Amino acid sequence: MGYSKRQFVEAAFAEIGMAGYVFDLQPQDLDQALRRLDAMMAEWNAKGIRLGYPLPSSPQFSDINAASDVPDSANEAIITNLGIRLAASYGKAIMPQTMMVAKQAYNTLLSRATAPIPQQLPSTMPAGAGTKPWRVYDNPFIRPPVDPVLSGPDGVIEYY
Repeated sequence: MGYSKRQFVEAAFAEIGMAGYVFDLQPQDLDQALRRLDAMMAEWNAKGIRLGYPLPSSPQFSDINAASDVPDSANEAIITNLGIRLAASYGKAIMPQTMMVAKQAYNTLLSRATAPIPQQLPSTMPAGAGTKPWRVYDNPFIRPPVDPVLSGPDGVIEYY
């Protein structure tokens, strides 16, 4: 079981120096941070980084105690980037190390979420001597290219 939304929010506050054991976080602070977390995850989802985070249909329907269902490899990117987004609202300076860790974690997230598209040859290219017609089909040319994306913009793409 991964982090809950509350754990992400509390860890982001700790990242900017507002840990719960030093500062008493008010419910409105947690709600504001939860809205920022949902907005950040929606932005990443729009960019094609689909982590399985349950996006609410409205800010009123977001539950801070809900499980986030994101892979463990994305935790550092979420915590540090959310901390950076929250810091300005509370007048906190962002440490250079936090900025560096956030950038590295986001780049790692991007590298895990992307894969190179395999090269596809045009259907007008001859198949060559190694392609025997009785193995596949009786056509001397390469098969037409296929679309490598099997899902629409709102479809489910598995992330491992």
